[in-house]
Amino acid sequence: MQHDKRGTLYLIPVALGEATPWATFLPAQAQAIAAGLRRFVVETARAARAHLKQLDYPHPLRETDIRELPEDGPGAAAALDALLAPALAGEDIGLMSDAGCPAVADPGARLVARAHALGIRVAPLVGPSSILLGLMGSGLNGQSFAFHGYLPVGEGERDAALRALEEESRKLGRTQIFIETPYRNERMLDALLKLLKPDTRLCVACELATANETLLTRSVRDWRKAGRPALAKRPALFLLLA
Repeated sequence: MQHDKRGTLYLIPVALGEATPWATFLPAQAQAIAAGLRRFVVETARAARAHLKQLDYPHPLRETDIRELPEDGPGAAAALDALLAPALAGEDIGLMSDAGCPAVADPGARLVARAHALGIRVAPLVGPSSILLGLMGSGLNGQSFAFHGYLPVGEGERDAALRALEEESRKLGRTQIFIETPYRNERMLDALLKLLKPDTRLCVACELATANETLLTRSVRDWRKAGRPALAKRPALFLLLA
């Protein structure tokens, strides 16, 4: 089969919060590409339909092929191949996450990897990533940084991980980025302010690119003195630089 007869897998960013107009975070060209697609692979079908409605998607959703990514495990490889089969036949497909950029801290990376293996063109579109927005707005080192996802849940393991991240940051001058489940945000901030050195800079980035955005960077010393933002049940990102 000739490569030029294959379709393209478009990676379509979506809003980081509810009811955010697409025009505020997605360029017109990317919106037009998304509006022209009839097949989507998504993290959650319900969320994808809501995002497409926000886009004023011009096609009836009941006639649009929206399929969820399979869970990783036995049979996942065959399921990914089945999802990409239309692209091998020449049709374009859109990949969407529940929030932000697909395949960045997101299970969609597995589909992208398989598309490359099959020789399918992958086209990422410009849009919001909470990780990059947080780094941009933090004032911390943007030349060397690492995203660690979720830290361990257990208090002892979490505290050990935080100390290790701070020590690595001090040695390498690296910004360390991680997230927490929203209902544990307050406990994470408590731990950070208890464990980190006073001169370590800490950024808390919450509900980025929404009307409720909070983005604050202070030394741990100043955080201990200042009033704290309410973080419970709000999507948040933590960044530190020792």
